[in-house]
Amino acid sequence: MTRVDFYTGSPDKVRTACQLSHKAMQNGMRVMLSAEAGMLDALDKVLWQFPATSFLPHCRSDQAESAQMPIVLGDGQANFPDHQLLISLHDECVPVFSRFERVIEIISTDPADSERGRERFKFYRDRGYALSHTDLTKLRT
Repeated sequence: MTRVDFYTGSPDKVRTACQLSHKAMQNGMRVMLSAEAGMLDALDKVLWQFPATSFLPHCRSDQAESAQMPIVLGDGQANFPDHQLLISLHDECVPVFSRFERVIEIISTDPADSERGRERFKFYRDRGYALSHTDLTKLRT
């Protein structure tokens, strides 16, 4: 069954997604980053500059090389080439989340985003998924 991890209190969801993708890639995992179109463009730009002295190899899910890339970007509807880790930046649960071994939900400090995150947490909890929570505000202090 899919394991779901919530990372709350993110001051920058795109940067947090890049940091978590980098860590997962270093641990040999393939990452599927899922977001709305505008945020995918921002992710694409930041991934080319992250970390500061390098970049994270990635492509869009509709590109031919997506089967070989460690990080793939998509909108949540795509047929991702791998199902290890899904990092979601959506306001609602990604319809294909249960195909993944692990899902990470990133929640910002915005009150409206926090409320939507609580709704997703309830959704997963009510269906019996294993949940964990990391408060990023406590890690910054």
